[in-house]
Amino acid sequence: MKRIVETTAYRVLRMLERRGILVPGELDPLADESPVLAGVTAASVHGLVATGDRAGRLVRRVLADPAEAVRTGDLCYASRGFSLHAATRVRADDRAHLERLCKYVARPPLAAGRLTQIDAERLAFALKTPWDDGTTHLILSPMELLEKLAALVPPPRINLVRYHGVLAANAKDRDKIVPAGKRERDEAGRAAASKNRLAWAALMARVFQIDVLQCDCGGRMRIVAAVTDPASVRRYLDGTGQSAEVPTLAPARAPPQSELDFDCEADSDQDPQVFADEVDQEVYDY
Repeated sequence: MKRIVETTAYRVLRMLERRGILVPGELDPLADESPVLAGVTAASVHGLVATGDRAGRLVRRVLADPAEAVRTGDLCYASRGFSLHAATRVRADDRAHLERLCKYVARPPLAAGRLTQIDAERLAFALKTPWDDGTTHLILSPMELLEKLAALVPPPRINLVRYHGVLAANAKDRDKIVPAGKRERDEAGRAAASKNRLAWAALMARVFQIDVLQCDCGGRMRIVAAVTDPASVRRYLDGTGQSAEVPTLAPARAPPQSELDFDCEADSDQDPQVFADEVDQEVYDY
């Protein structure tokens, strides 16, 4: 099948070039000769409406929404707008795999390492996996890039994770499905910290790889006393010769980097100008 597709594409394109219908590097002639027809054709390919009050919107479709779940893949089912993907599983004692899964779920929407600046008006974003039609890069202007990123930002005060049925917070049978368990109490009767929660120092060490509890003398720092009374705090600071006045907040400042710093040579094995010339030859505007 791969050989048939490659051979057909090569022979058809070569025939069109030989007959003068297709000129390499030339824009779509239909867009110049019949712009309306070109717009209608492009909208049809993308499944959009090209004319009328609904121009630019998706073609309306009637979808089946069965109550009985439909299998969409291995351990994947969908029903009434809900989908369940259970093909990725993590054992209860596999904490490393669970951490990798959490990092994957919380990954950023854009990998800066695959973004290359062609010129002042164009950016090229390399796709991690080429699309079925052979697309390897997306060419966007800086404003178009911000537009795509803004679409990924969730609206304010919206729940990104929703629990339904017995998993809902106020479900009467939730304790039967997700038992809370009894938390240990300290000597004062207060609930002890959960064993599944990492301490602040451990989180700092994991993120920045700096052990904040390691003293320069080689020992481990520990809390001697916590002073919370304002009068006691002032008396202690005055006794040690330190200022007890609340420091004033510094005024807000602009970010230190006003523009994105693109390193074309680091993201591409070829010269940026050569890459820009190749993009100009391969990108067709419809």
